Amino acid sequence: MEATTASDSNALQVPKLKLYSYWRSSCSFRVRIALNLKGLNYEYKAVNLLKGEQFSPEFTKLNPISYVPVLVDEDVVVADSFAILLYLEEKYPQHPLLPSDLQKKAINFQAANIVSSSIQPLQNLAILKYIEEKVSSDERLTWVQYHIGKGFTALEKLLEGYAGKFATGDEVFLADLFIAPQIHGAITRFKVDMTQFPILSRLNDSYNELPAFQAAMPQNQPDATI
Repeated sequence: MEATTASDSNALQVPKLKLYSYWRSSCSFRVRIALNLKGLNYEYKAVNLLKGEQFSPEFTKLNPISYVPVLVDEDVVVADSFAILLYLEEKYPQHPLLPSDLQKKAINFQAANIVSSSIQPLQNLAILKYIEEKVSSDERLTWVQYHIGKGFTALEKLLEGYAGKFATGDEVFLADLFIAPQIHGAITRFKVDMTQFPILSRLNDSYNELPAFQAAMPQNQPDATI
């Protein structure tokens, strides 16, 4: 399934990008937000992870490790959400994803890494399937809630003193692109009690007000099944 997506009618007229994405993938969610914030038109190329389409010969040529997202920009192919975001930042500098202040920039990288290294990998489909098969479906939810809670506790401490309307002030930066999808998944998929995370809850309210974030929501993607 394909769809042309942009944050608004004023999206930059650049050669059309292709984003290989799965609607429920938080990693793909991050990139969709960035593309919308930067006003970039892109073609949505759905990859159904539940059907194993990520293992097809066509897709593994783009990303041998068989993960989404993958961005194709003319003859450039970039896989991994972090790499894609940094690529977009370099090539399309409008709406910068990183602040000029070095301390805040470091906080953005640290927050992004907490999500991408210490939370998200522990809740991906392969891990959850393994736990369900080897232990039980009940233990799967307990596992996810524990690791999300641990990561969210760290983010609360990290962002204290930096957070404004968004993670590191009153502008959207890289950290927000990682935090927003993680909070969304924690609430909608894993029933995490967010009352114990007041900073993140406040940030989530701000994210939900932004059109670029709303358009990137899983349920608003062409391959969504809800």
